[in-house]
Amino acid sequence: MAKKLENKAAETEEINIAAEKQEGKKKKKGRKRRIVKRLIWTLVILLVVGVAVWSIYSKLRAEYKVTYDPYTATTGSISNSLSFTGSMQLIDSATYTASSNCKVKEIYVAVGDKVKEGDRLMRLSGGETIEAEFDGTVSSIEVEKGDEIKAEATLLTVADFDHMIVSVRVGESNITQVSVGQSCKVTVSSVGASFDASIDAIDYATYSGNNVAYYTAKVNVDTSEAQNVWPGMQATVTITLDEAKDVTVMKMEGLSTERDNTAFVYKENEDGEMEAVTVTVGVSNGNYVEIKDGIAPGETVYKIAEKTEEETGLAALFSGLFSNRQVNRSNNRNRNSQGSDVMPDFSNMPSGFPGGGSGGSGGSGFPGGGSRGN
Repeated sequence: MAKKLENKAAETEEINIAAEKQEGKKKKKGRKRRIVKRLIWTLVILLVVGVAVWSIYSKLRAEYKVTYDPYTATTGSISNSLSFTGSMQLIDSATYTASSNCKVKEIYVAVGDKVKEGDRLMRLSGGETIEAEFDGTVSSIEVEKGDEIKAEATLLTVADFDHMIVSVRVGESNITQVSVGQSCKVTVSSVGASFDASIDAIDYATYSGNNVAYYTAKVNVDTSEAQNVWPGMQATVTITLDEAKDVTVMKMEGLSTERDNTAFVYKENEDGEMEAVTVTVGVSNGNYVEIKDGIAPGETVYKIAEKTEEETGLAALFSGLFSNRQVNRSNNRNRNSQGSDVMPDFSNMPSGFPGGGSGGSGGSGFPGGGSRGN
């Protein structure tokens, strides 16, 4: 009996030991599963964080990718002006007619002849003599010697082609910049002729236009030294407002401006970084501008061509870490003033610079603007 009890106790102990072993195995498997889960979650979290960090990095890098365009200053001449168009017209022209029925006794001139005031042109029957009323050129002869003509018949015409007039319309926005006696240049492009002249008269009383008033300015032109300049030809009257010769000039689009309209450019310093430098400007023609201070002839400066966003918030904290700069190849076309892009007079002027306006139209703002990054 005692032996049976011992055997039963031994069996019970073996069963307990086996149960404990089984429980231990289950616990080990549970720990392994928990470790695997932790590893999976850790990898997921690392992946999410990695994607987020890369996204932030890419965004910051994009925000600070700045592209610069280079511009080179040069020496040249520059002016700004007002330009108006009109046509060449005669000042003196006379058509001579017969005062009564008569006969042409003598013709003293031919078509194209130059005549002086008082010169004999033609003699009619009855002793009547036709004389030139002013200096000019015989432009046409309608009769021949010996012709019988009736009263009021046209005999010949004399015109002064050496002194003509151009009438131009000046808009209300520019009329204060135009005055009698003001020097100007008259250009007849069709024959390549230009003349120095001055404003002879301005009609302020008679104006035209609906929403904008236009006034008439007249310019007398001495064309005696030119050939083939005839009435009706298109002419441009240019009034120079400001002019600077043999100065430092640069394309206006190379300048940037502060909110107070102060001009500045970027220069590359010794460390290879872009540094904003204030410049002083002078005469501008809407395309080029005189640089009085801040840039020397031959010096290359830069302007921001593209910047994705302003540096704000978190981006500003990482600007030094993620900044990215690119300089484009030069697109500057500045050349010397002889036959250059600097010389033409552009009429559409910005309000931030001296001069401006063409045919009554004026620009506003500052071309090539943009504010300095802080």
